[in-house]
Amino acid sequence: MPKILVTVGARSGLHARPASLFVQAAARQPVKVTVGRPGRPPVDAKSLLSVLSLAAEHGHTLQLAAEGEQAQAALDELAQLLSQDLDA
Repeated sequence: MPKILVTVGARSGLHARPASLFVQAAARQPVKVTVGRPGRPPVDAKSLLSVLSLAAEHGHTLQLAAEGEQAQAALDELAQLLSQDLDA
């Protein structure tokens, strides 16, 4: 299962709007995707409540993981999204 580390770029962290954009992008992926803080259990990246529960702030590192045939492409797209300032 491919994994990638990404730093949260949104100045306000993954609060409601950036988390919602991320979850919508994850839901469009044809593979299972999880997200988590290193050292903690991952959560379903397609669940808004689960993503919000991470309490990820600007600059925090998150680990994305995916399984399936298009896993790497999904991770690349989602990592790029998370690294952007989604509040801008």
